[in-house]
Amino acid sequence: MGIKICAPGLEDAVAGTELLVVNPGDDIEELKDEVDGEFESILNNFEKQVEGVYVKASTLGSLEALLSFLQDMNIPVFDVGIGEVHRKDVKKAMIMKERKKPEYAVILAFDVAVNKEAKLQAATDDVQIMTADIIYHLQDKFKTYMEKIQESKKTEVRQEAVFPVILQIDKQYVFHKTSPMVFGCNVMGGQLRIGTPMCIPEKDNLSIGRISSIEKDKKPIQVARRGDSVCVKIEQHTQSSIAYGRHFDHTNQLYSQLTRETIDTLKQHFKDEMHKEDWELVIGLKKVFNIM
Repeated sequence: MGIKICAPGLEDAVAGTELLVVNPGDDIEELKDEVDGEFESILNNFEKQVEGVYVKASTLGSLEALLSFLQDMNIPVFDVGIGEVHRKDVKKAMIMKERKKPEYAVILAFDVAVNKEAKLQAATDDVQIMTADIIYHLQDKFKTYMEKIQESKKTEVRQEAVFPVILQIDKQYVFHKTSPMVFGCNVMGGQLRIGTPMCIPEKDNLSIGRISSIEKDKKPIQVARRGDSVCVKIEQHTQSSIAYGRHFDHTNQLYSQLTRETIDTLKQHFKDEMHKEDWELVIGLKKVFNIM
């Protein structure tokens, strides 16, 4: 059982709000405040973020449920709305690109339609509109989207990432003393990766080159961790001719050359590839390299 209402200004009505009857003698302004208070109570229960997604839902009830769910999932919300997704909503989501957070130029549309103009504008502005009638499906879509964004960012900054590692040269396995230097070593801490710049702190941070290959049991590997015995090749990409035996030897431990920038890159993009002991080593190396 239901009723249909015909009246001017219905385009401004909010689906899901309480419908009040005005009786003789009622204070209309007081009733308006009561209706507005319902919407405000929902908005007051969540904190808008400076950086986050834009949310639209079909009714106040569904909006409240979605906001609660997104809060539990630690998905930040920039703003909210009720009803169909319009072109103006796409423009609002575009604000995230202006704030240098293009990954949040997203509209999560729960149980609402997306009109043609909005779809065209989203395609033009590269704004993602994710729709679903079930909250969990929205989460799955957003999670998959963010994983792709994260992997893309990792690829972009992979060469800037320097993982913490300390190596001890095994003097019995020194195969080539000049670039490319080749010798056996033990990983004393952290994780060793191809491309890692190595230096010797006790010799004024003498840079000896980058790891160009790693072998374990005569097989190439991409990563070695604490306790591994490996054979490494270190190549120099400068005019300096650093040589084992002349500038350093097995008594000198080799450290990955960390900077403030490389540490920030690890924090922003490679947390999932770092272990607790790796972060503990970073703390130690910050003291070695006087990094604030």
